[in-house]
Amino acid sequence: MGMTVKKNIASFHDSVGIEATEELLGWLRKHPKGKVNLAACTHLHTALLQVLLAARIPVAAWPDDQGLKSWLTAAINI
Repeated sequence: MGMTVKKNIASFHDSVGIEATEELLGWLRKHPKGKVNLAACTHLHTALLQVLLAARIPVAAWPDDQGLKSWLTAAINI
């Protein structure tokens, strides 16, 4: 399913691949105070993680998947 964006929130669904990276970057440029919702995310390509880390974007909701949540919280909350 990938990523859907609204004015102030980008929501990641299921497996989000590298193809969503440019869309995320464009959205972040237009919405620098936006947030991400990762609740429905089951897999996140590392290119997207790098964008999230560089942008220091706030996470509105962490993944429901506990393994992914552990990995992302450890990476993002450094």
